[in-house]
Amino acid sequence: MNQKNAALVTGANRGIGYSIAKYLTDAGVNVIGTYHTNAAEAKAAETTLSNAGAKLRMLKLDISDHTGFAAFIEQVKNILAEEFRQSSLKYVIQNAGNIVHTRFDAATPEQLDNQYNIHFKGPYLLNVALLPLICDGGRILNITSAATRFYLPDHGPYSAMKGATEVISLYMAKELGARRITVNAVAPGAIASDFGGGLVRDNARINSSLADITPLGRVGQPDDIGAAVAALLSDNMHWVNGQRIEVTGGQSL
Repeated sequence: MNQKNAALVTGANRGIGYSIAKYLTDAGVNVIGTYHTNAAEAKAAETTLSNAGAKLRMLKLDISDHTGFAAFIEQVKNILAEEFRQSSLKYVIQNAGNIVHTRFDAATPEQLDNQYNIHFKGPYLLNVALLPLICDGGRILNITSAATRFYLPDHGPYSAMKGATEVISLYMAKELGARRITVNAVAPGAIASDFGGGLVRDNARINSSLADITPLGRVGQPDDIGAAVAALLSDNMHWVNGQRIEVTGGQSL
């Protein structure tokens, strides 16, 4: 990775996305990040993570509304050309998301639509829209969830959409192979962040119970995922393709 490369990271204003942007800018990669509602938080991320070797620029994006993608792509093109002096993206990391906690038999149609649009349809269509901007030999990482492997209470709709993303990642890897674009899914485990209302971070009982089923004896931190993503995007990992890579510390083995 170097300053001649540029990345797009969705949901880069907090949590895992923020950590990914931090590791990339520290490695000299210019980053275009997205946020949904908190403009002040996004601006603070720009200020904190931009450095002498690389910049972070944040754009507002509703990943659930594909009708705004065409205008968003034009904004990305403008930042690449005018601020980064670059013409393409080397890395795309689809990270933005939320969670609706519910049993499968209690989920409403509206909740299912929310999880589908945010975790599958939106990233799917955004990846398609970004393809003309991704250079040959580029990398796409779709952030999914370890909960596609094991059961967690009230995670059904969320995990189902993440499972669908893992499947489409295989097809993307196959069908983008002619352009030497690799596609992988990264599946984090329990992370102490504000995701899902901060339950893992702020609820001592939940934190402790998850640490107890993790061989390394703790829950994950956003930087555990940011560091892993940066490693997977390094030149040494160019032969990893079409894989689901779990980053959990061994949770629920």
